[in-house]
Amino acid sequence: MRQVAGKAVALNNNRGLPFIVIDKVNAAVFLFDERGQLRGATRALLGLARGDDSVPGIGNRKMASIRPEERTTPAGRFAASMGHDSRGQTILWVDYAAAIALHRVVTSNPKERRLERLASGSADERRISYGCINVPAEFFEKLVTPAFAGTNGVVYIIPETRSIGDSLFGGLK
Repeated sequence: MRQVAGKAVALNNNRGLPFIVIDKVNAAVFLFDERGQLRGATRALLGLARGDDSVPGIGNRKMASIRPEERTTPAGRFAASMGHDSRGQTILWVDYAAAIALHRVVTSNPKERRLERLASGSADERRISYGCINVPAEFFEKLVTPAFAGTNGVVYIIPETRSIGDSLFGGLK
């Protein structure tokens, strides 16, 4: 994570904005300020399916129609900004077209045991979402919201099935 953060700042790839690095292999989120100083880290819940690309058009589909093998957290470099979901909840939009956001952990379905899974030391246990990045409410409220309030930022999602290459420091999605 520090290598990605260092490169983002050295290349001015973050454009002087706060940024987040998401490690999909370890299901972890790292928040950095505009200078690349680590401000916080946490475990996260990520997309159920392995892979680095969203299914084309997935952001326009009803969640009930999304099959388990389509529930990926896409890799890449994304322009991020605070916004709201369809229920009015504050979220950090990561890939608006694919309906991918970083937000407080969703606990509406007790059978999913999301809080328990979030606390698990096993990254595999933390693969359950439809593709969004779920973080503890306290991390979102105390760190993410203030860091991105009144500004945009960048989210780097490290690929898990292909090399980093240009996927992080190439074009902005």
